[in-house]
Amino acid sequence: MLLSVNANCKLICEMEKRFIPVSVDVGNSEQTLTLGWADGHQSKFSLFGLRKNCPCVSCRGGHDMMGRFEPQLFLVEPTQTFKIISAESIGNHALKITWDDGHNAGMYRWDLLRHMDESVKKLKQSYE
Repeated sequence: MLLSVNANCKLICEMEKRFIPVSVDVGNSEQTLTLGWADGHQSKFSLFGLRKNCPCVSCRGGHDMMGRFEPQLFLVEPTQTFKIISAESIGNHALKITWDDGHNAGMYRWDLLRHMDESVKKLKQSYE
């Protein structure tokens, strides 16, 4: 029985690596935010898509819209540029971004960012 517990723990630990960031690279001149994950994956987000998908209650349009996002906004031609003033880790669960427009209310959960990346990739593949 101990072996199956250890095997389950290993599987869970491997799955959790998907949501553990190891690097955050702000590229204001490139208009990107790049995240490195503990499982070796790398996610690259457009700043336009991130800002337009701010997870705060105000930007989402109410509590019932929390956790929802629009992956297509990462694939459109940006209509404006954004700059990240600061990006700080909030505990082990989120990234808080302060934008050049003064907005900083959204906390981008690590799991939400990873799911955003996967959703954008699926959407992009559907267009090909």
